[in-house]
Amino acid sequence: VQLLILDDFGTHSLTDQQRFHLFEIIEERYRRKSTLITAQLPIAQWHAMIGEPTIADAILDRIVHNAHRVTLEGDSMRKQKTPPLLTGAENGEINRK
Repeated sequence: VQLLILDDFGTHSLTDQQRFHLFEIIEERYRRKSTLITAQLPIAQWHAMIGEPTIADAILDRIVHNAHRVTLEGDSMRKQKTPPLLTGAENGEINRK
């Protein structure tokens, strides 16, 4: 695919197999295809989250040093635009008796 999106990257630490697969994916895409990564975990903590230092270095070298970084600040948009709670009739639920 031309654009691979890794959403919520870093929500948990990686197993050996996940590290290996992530390295293979990033290596294959490096300078060939686009990869978009969203994360709430600061980049400074990605190394520890990936785990194995040598593999983490290789993965992050390919991601971080050739990236366009966009840092968002402020409260979550979900908090700002929370719609009012709906009752069963308003959200399309059907009550059967």
